[in-house]
Amino acid sequence: MSEEHVNYDSTPTTGRRYAGFWMRFWAYLADLIIVFSINGILLIPFRFINDGASLDIGFWTVTGILGSIMFYLYFLFMTKAFNQTLGKMIFGLKVIREDAKPLQWSDLLFREVVGRFIHRAFFITVFLYIVVGFTAEKQGVHDIIGSTRVVFDE
Repeated sequence: MSEEHVNYDSTPTTGRRYAGFWMRFWAYLADLIIVFSINGILLIPFRFINDGASLDIGFWTVTGILGSIMFYLYFLFMTKAFNQTLGKMIFGLKVIREDAKPLQWSDLLFREVVGRFIHRAFFITVFLYIVVGFTAEKQGVHDIIGSTRVVFDE
C-alpha cells in the first residue's frame, strides 16, 4: 500500500511565491521616492505662504500633516485599486488577502494605515519590518494586522 500525500492546508494562498524582505524593501524604497516627489510638487505652494516660514499647528507643521496624509492615501488607494503600489508594480509584487478574496477597505485600513502608522510611530518600530524575513509566509506586522500577504504577481 503506497502512502498518499494529503495536503491539510486549506488556505487558497498555497502555491504562491511570497515576496521576501529585500524585494519588498526595494519596492517600498521606490514608493517612498514616488510619494516624496508627489509631495514635493503638491506642497511647493506652501513655500510662498507666510514668507517661507513653516505654518505650525501645535507640534506639527501644515506641510508635515498634508505630507503624511498623502503618504497614507497613496498606499491605501493604490493597493485598493490595483492590489499594488507603483513600487510593487515595478518589482512584480502584489498584495492579496489571506483567503485570496478581493481586498476590502477594512483589510487595507488595518494594513496600510494602522500597520504603517505602527511602523512609523517610534524610531524603534521601523525595525519591525525585519519580521518579514522570519515568518513562513514572509508577513510583516502590518500584513499580520491586515490578514494580507505580498506575493509575486504571476
